[in-house]
Amino acid sequence: MFGRKKKNQLHNHIDTLIGVNTNITGDISFSGGLRIDGHITGNIIAADDEHSTLVLSDEGRIEGEIKVANIVINGTVTGPIHARGYLELQAKAKVYGDIHYGSLEIQLGASVEGKMIHQDKLESGNKQLSEKKITLIPSTPDKQRISTESDAI
Repeated sequence: MFGRKKKNQLHNHIDTLIGVNTNITGDISFSGGLRIDGHITGNIIAADDEHSTLVLSDEGRIEGEIKVANIVINGTVTGPIHARGYLELQAKAKVYGDIHYGSLEIQLGASVEGKMIHQDKLESGNKQLSEKKITLIPSTPDKQRISTESDAI
């Protein structure tokens, strides 16, 4: 809308749904679109890394590593996230682990405890990463601040 680019060509439909009352222990490999409303203990890896999309609802939880091109999170993730394309952290998102992303959108209310590492597509092929450490959760309740620190590896 208004001339903005599409968000890295997100997969626009869901091929697989994991319901609210579903608990899965084990790794999941998928292609296309996957929506998780339940609880997953295991790694989630997209077979088609270019056009895959993972949507985690506000009731969904994942404990494990995520490797998907495009990710939208509104639930809780404990483990590292690798989103080569687009990553959106919605208002109820809680992430406990490092995040590797191509492009990023964070809504007010989302929280991350871990490193946020930007991966440029050209640089990722050369294994040269630009690292940015962003603290989104204040260290003490009386100090409401956001600090940013940049380092190059």
